[in-house]
Amino acid sequence: MHPFGTAIVAGDIDAALALLADDVIFHSPVVHRPYQGREAVTPILHAVSEVFEDFRYVDEIGGPDAASHVLVFRTRVGDREIEGIDLLHTGADGLVDELTVMVRPLSGAMALAEVMRARLTAGA
Repeated sequence: MHPFGTAIVAGDIDAALALLADDVIFHSPVVHRPYQGREAVTPILHAVSEVFEDFRYVDEIGGPDAASHVLVFRTRVGDREIEGIDLLHTGADGLVDELTVMVRPLSGAMALAEVMRARLTAGA
């Protein structure tokens, strides 16, 4: 598994963050504009690690030397089951320079948006 996925599964958010480029671009499944920079992504990854329940990766697409990897996951937010992907792109330095998260179904994405909005607003 890609080292980012290994860190996430281990619950080591700091290790996952260390694998992101300083100027990483993060595309959220529920926010229109991308977040830019590790500093902007840090509170999001910490919050989502607390919000997702029973998180697990179930598949990975992309070879060890590929610049792009797709990590397929399943999780739960409250009573909503969610399927999703983490689409990672790594730069020449091996750091993730772009991270796109997609989730389904819509009811799960809406539940995620609501909980994350509350969590990030409370932390602001």
